[in-house]
Amino acid sequence: MDVSEKIYVAGHQGLVGSALLRRLRASGYVNTIVRQSQELDLISQRAVTEFFAAECPKYVFLAAARVGGIAANSKYPAEFIYQNLAIQGNVMDAAYRSRVSRLLFLGSSCIYPKHAAQPIKEEYLLTGPLEPTNRSYAVAKISGVEMCWAYNRQYGTKFMAAMPTNLYGPRDRYDLETSHVLPALLRKMHEAKVSGANHVVVWGTGSPRREFLHSDDAADACVFLMNLPDEALTPIVSNQDLAPIVNVGSGEDLSIRELAEVIASVTGFEGELVFDRSRPDGTPRKLLDVGKLTKLGWKFRVGLREGISRTYQELLKEKYVLSSSIPVNAY
Repeated sequence: MDVSEKIYVAGHQGLVGSALLRRLRASGYVNTIVRQSQELDLISQRAVTEFFAAECPKYVFLAAARVGGIAANSKYPAEFIYQNLAIQGNVMDAAYRSRVSRLLFLGSSCIYPKHAAQPIKEEYLLTGPLEPTNRSYAVAKISGVEMCWAYNRQYGTKFMAAMPTNLYGPRDRYDLETSHVLPALLRKMHEAKVSGANHVVVWGTGSPRREFLHSDDAADACVFLMNLPDEALTPIVSNQDLAPIVNVGSGEDLSIRELAEVIASVTGFEGELVFDRSRPDGTPRKLLDVGKLTKLGWKFRVGLREGISRTYQELLKEKYVLSSSIPVNAY
């Protein structure tokens, strides 16, 4: 990407989108385009079409999405599938019609089967049943991958999909009804420490294993992928047999119990961790095989404890993020 070319970051106020914007601007990209959701409703096909016709971006990072943890996915499955399908469809089709050079779609590791072999390779897509608690969201993201694949095959576009592992960092959601496990535990333990509570309840058994990646690392990987030379990009976007996806993660995981213990240490919470076994565990293990990305030349930099410490300090500086009125949408 030339530093002067127009780059549209869809979803710039969300966890990944805000990290992408920071990464691009820090690297000297001077022509980034963003729109608040009040200015551009990505669910409206007409609004998106008019935006692309007027702005004509050359590169697009599609990080806009309706996102949330197990509770939100279970409570709002209709919104998760409808809104994500609409956002993806509108942006990708408009990108094709305005002749965007490259588009990077941000998916999710939940697209893979619940009981996929570990670590999960890109080719495991559609080889088994999905985790029921977030199936609507996963199906929407799988549709986004298929759309990249279909447009590449039919129109010769250069659309690819990055499949990040569980992400955390600045501008995460801390609403306990909609957040993911890491920010939820950060909030719970911070508030327990402040209030003097003697225990914190953690959903499930604590045995599921998860991989985590700081959003700054995820953004760095996305910019790296978008800047691949044609000879490295072409095999990804032009393969007729394999979806144009690249896993993005650390390649390291830990149990939810171990995660809770790290967060307790970082926040200074010294009480008891109580595991509520009546709550769902979700997928038993979810570790990505990041061999493809490693071979391309990228590796994560921010270790988990360091990343959680940085995130906690940012949370303390920006107290508003603990408000339960944070909007669920990231676009």
